[in-house]
Amino acid sequence: MTDARRSAPHVARNTAPILDVLRETLPEKGLVLEVASGSGEQSLAFARAFPKLLWQPSDPDPAALASIQGWRESGGVFNLLPPVELDARAVGWPIASAEAIVCINMVHISPWEATEGLMRGAGRLLEPGAPLFLYGPYRRQGVPTAPSNETFDQSLKARDPRWGLRTVEEIAAEAERQGLKLERVVEMPANNLSLVFRRISPLP
Repeated sequence: MTDARRSAPHVARNTAPILDVLRETLPEKGLVLEVASGSGEQSLAFARAFPKLLWQPSDPDPAALASIQGWRESGGVFNLLPPVELDARAVGWPIASAEAIVCINMVHISPWEATEGLMRGAGRLLEPGAPLFLYGPYRRQGVPTAPSNETFDQSLKARDPRWGLRTVEEIAAEAERQGLKLERVVEMPANNLSLVFRRISPLP
């Protein structure tokens, strides 16, 4: 592409399976904050699939923000909002509240501090009962990791020692510290998982 839009090959493969889980998870109306939206082409697909929801994409990377805006302008979808700059690790976020938070393929390609920040932010923004949806490759205690995921983990750590596959259990423990409880784990294609958390009340 000659404009700012980026395209990721995995989007075409995983959008439909993710939508299947989101249809069972997201509220009927309200604002959905997508953390680490990346290229933004998936944000456009999600906004199209949920016309009653306002979809708020975000990313810390200026090139990603430009790509998201490019997809937004080309898609002409009224409920896809302009992207905002958001680093999950930041103490303050540019969004004060949301009816749901979605975060796809961030946890394994960021320092653990980003996951800690994501859970802090979800604890602040979400009302009791509201969902936090995560998608990506994760490890599970007592479940063998697929060889392809082991290879992927090694390649991630070679790029940045702070990156790598996390366990569902350590993510769930961090979530609970911020008032979120793991509701279900959904097996997805290509050895990925969807994790659905709910904000609980009162805080533990």
